[in-house]
Amino acid sequence: MDRVYVMQLVRSFQVGDMSRRDFLKRSTVAVGSLAAANALLAACAQFPNENPPPVLEGPQAAASPGPATPGDLTTAVVQYPDADGETLMGYLAYPTGGEARPAVVVIQEWWGLNDHIKDVTNRFAREGFVALAPDLYHGAVTTEPDEARKLVMELSMAEAVQEIQQAIAFLHEQDYVKGAQVGIVGFCMGGGLVLQTALLEDDLGAGVSFYGSPLRPEEAPGVKAPILSFIGTADSIPVSEVEAMHTAFDSAGIEHELRVYEGAQHAFFNDTRASYDPDASADAWRRTLSWFRDHLEA
Repeated sequence: MDRVYVMQLVRSFQVGDMSRRDFLKRSTVAVGSLAAANALLAACAQFPNENPPPVLEGPQAAASPGPATPGDLTTAVVQYPDADGETLMGYLAYPTGGEARPAVVVIQEWWGLNDHIKDVTNRFAREGFVALAPDLYHGAVTTEPDEARKLVMELSMAEAVQEIQQAIAFLHEQDYVKGAQVGIVGFCMGGGLVLQTALLEDDLGAGVSFYGSPLRPEEAPGVKAPILSFIGTADSIPVSEVEAMHTAFDSAGIEHELRVYEGAQHAFFNDTRASYDPDASADAWRRTLSWFRDHLEA
């Protein structure tokens, strides 16, 4: 359970920013059961407005201190509106102080917005970017493949893309973000969502897909941003399908690059999994940073 996320839900409900129905729906996912969510609701009624976590309203971040050291990064759990007026959340990190920076949206694997994705978000911030990882599972995180598979099946990919677009809109409102376009990077499920978002979002300056499900060749010409893809030869996703997508990019005159790593498995970038490949990961990270620095306003 993500305690920070649950505290943000409680605070939003207590101050009237969230309906009872929405609170129960989101807290059920966050705490694991409807019974626990109802107990939390009862506690909110018993102790209204008692020590709520601080939140900065409007276009600013919802303050929730992260692991960064003073003078290093500013980290926060942020709130921003969905297209239908409900509240979305994400994990934000950016260099403390100084000038405005280009922004990157970081899209989770099928495990959820876990500590690994937050660490990747921090890594982008330490490289000089404003980085935001939207919480597409609304508080749910798992380490079990069967549960992750269930969460993916319950996720509407069209709604996920809309939530990513709302995250992009949130970034555009921040005075610490520089540039008319943002970058987007995703891993596994998130890699596929990078490509789906690139079909619809005009404000993308560059996309990076780590072992994401490729677009069909007939879809590929519709992307609106340069695309960099990574795949390993030991991935369950056929390299030939990723290559076919990039061939379609080439035919359509879309800037693109594909790196294939011999022997690398799916999730080779995730240093918390047995599939981690340090050599492929280091090379992909270097190329990702270069891709964003080349294509986003410096």
